[in-house]
Amino acid sequence: MSDTPRVVPQAPAAPAPGTRAPLSAIDVLAFVCELFAFGSLLLWGFAAWPFPWNIVVGIGAPVIAILVWALFVSPRAVFAVHPFVRAVVELLVYVSATIAWWSLGFAWVGIVFFAVAAAVGVIAGRRRFT
Repeated sequence: MSDTPRVVPQAPAAPAPGTRAPLSAIDVLAFVCELFAFGSLLLWGFAAWPFPWNIVVGIGAPVIAILVWALFVSPRAVFAVHPFVRAVVELLVYVSATIAWWSLGFAWVGIVFFAVAAAVGVIAGRRRFT
């Protein structure tokens, strides 16, 4: 028999009540992708529509995207949904920003943004739900 002690793996300790785990670089990058998506919708609304509609769409598109994000995706979301639904809603916001860049004539910006945002979303989602 061996004299080595038995080592039992333990789950990491949960943060104290009222606190949360520190932010990582992926969390910051996910936040930047969300801000870029909302800014892209704002730019698209003001640049792609004629005068009376550019104000409505320029303000309305990002407000609707922020509202949907706040209801389903945010850390303090109003509706607690399955992680799959949360990922789909997040991807819909990213797809809408990508389509906005395509309609402005900057397809490569949309493609690069979607690739980065989707990769960051997958990595952040895997970290969040494992």
